[in-house]
Amino acid sequence: MVGAGEDRFGHPHTLGFSTLLFKVGTSDAGGNLFVIEHRNLMAGGGPALHRHWSQDEWFYVMGGEVAFEVGERKVTLHAGESVLGPRQIPHTFGAVGATPAHMLIAFSPAGKMEAYLQDAAHPHPGVSDAEFFRRYEMDYLGPSPFWKS
Repeated sequence: MVGAGEDRFGHPHTLGFSTLLFKVGTSDAGGNLFVIEHRNLMAGGGPALHRHWSQDEWFYVMGGEVAFEVGERKVTLHAGESVLGPRQIPHTFGAVGATPAHMLIAFSPAGKMEAYLQDAAHPHPGVSDAEFFRRYEMDYLGPSPFWKS
């Protein structure tokens, strides 16, 4: 049981553009699933364009508006809508509404995503973004088109 507004491990995580709450840890489901709650995603924030080598990533918007680029497709989702980012397909997202966005994100299998989200919260001097992503079985493909310049 993980309560509302709580993290599975007792403390929130961040990548600087939102708050992440781990809801299902990698070890909870034998490596088959990792689930996070993405809170307070502000416009202009979100991950770089990337692709996962082995994980499918499912996004469910709980509040706000979130623009997604999945392969060649671009969509804007609202509360109650979802989209799948299949493994090997480039994708990114960013909040685009006037209010912060709120999502659930699931990775299957979990792979190294829990470790990535923990490690990405800290600086990695002397390591390129591409090299850092490769450590976690992803490819860095460039900046997100949703980032504010």
